[in-house]
Amino acid sequence: MKQRISRRKFALASAATLASIAVIKAPAKAAQFQYKYGNDQTISSPVNVRAIEMWNAIETETGGKLSVKTFPDSQLGGDSQMITQCRSGALEFLTEPGALLGNVVPPASIDGLAFAFKDTKQAFAAMDGELGDYVRSEIETRGMHALPNPFDNGFRHITANKPVRNVADVDGLKIRVPVAPLFVDTWKTLGAAPTPINVSELYTALKTRIVDAEENALININQSKLFEVQKTLNFSYHAWACWWMLVNKDAWDALGPQIQAIVTRNQKKYAALQRRDFQLLTDSLTDKLHRYGMEIYQCDIASFKAKLGPYYTKWKGQFGSKAWETLEKYTGKLA
Repeated sequence: MKQRISRRKFALASAATLASIAVIKAPAKAAQFQYKYGNDQTISSPVNVRAIEMWNAIETETGGKLSVKTFPDSQLGGDSQMITQCRSGALEFLTEPGALLGNVVPPASIDGLAFAFKDTKQAFAAMDGELGDYVRSEIETRGMHALPNPFDNGFRHITANKPVRNVADVDGLKIRVPVAPLFVDTWKTLGAAPTPINVSELYTALKTRIVDAEENALININQSKLFEVQKTLNFSYHAWACWWMLVNKDAWDALGPQIQAIVTRNQKKYAALQRRDFQLLTDSLTDKLHRYGMEIYQCDIASFKAKLGPYYTKWKGQFGSKAWETLEKYTGKLA
């Protein structure tokens, strides 16, 4: 015997079915701004860990209007390529160190000047302050906007297949440097034979002995597994670097003041967290790299500095008096 369905039950069932169909078929509301963010760091780097948290917070706070997808580990190309993409608008957000950004914004590389900063506190006082304001104004003229609080990229040290105890030990040394005139000139002045290579090609260059040494922050030495192809870690503290958070200028302007304010506020919050994470990780890496087989040496920093007089004079002219005088407000007299 067939069960009879009342007209009322039939209407309710039909309404429920139509509702479920509507839920299934209705497309999700797309973000008003769907942007990309690229860098050369691994997904586990403090830069990307905190940046992803930042983008999620921004998407929530903007009510889904701005959605940013992260492309780590040079997925969108090498650093030089990503800078070009950011300037053209093919890539909206990008983090880059000043040394590499200096190829298109020369004053941006001033953070990497050899032995300029004595510690991280002094460096960030400059970059969060008047010197950073000057660099950001220069970036603005090259089709990009730089957010006010850069991430930490740390002090750089030398890895090699021999001990580096003083400047004499780098004489003629085939050392990889970033694709940046400032770093090339630093190591030429110190007597080495620098070769500019993008970080995405660094491991292979060391393994195949295109170069015999390189210089980098501890976190980059670890995440690129350079301990597999280098024997010694030599603490030189020869340069410091920050990560500038860059935005294509047109993409930034399109967001409007309200979303811009949300991005800027969150970037400041997560930059502070990244800086803390970076320092904690850096503090743990000396023992870790030693356990991986690297021999540890302390460099005679005074021997390096003694060769840099002409170098400082040259770069004072390159950066210009305004940038140099602003730098020396934080560092003291360099040249």
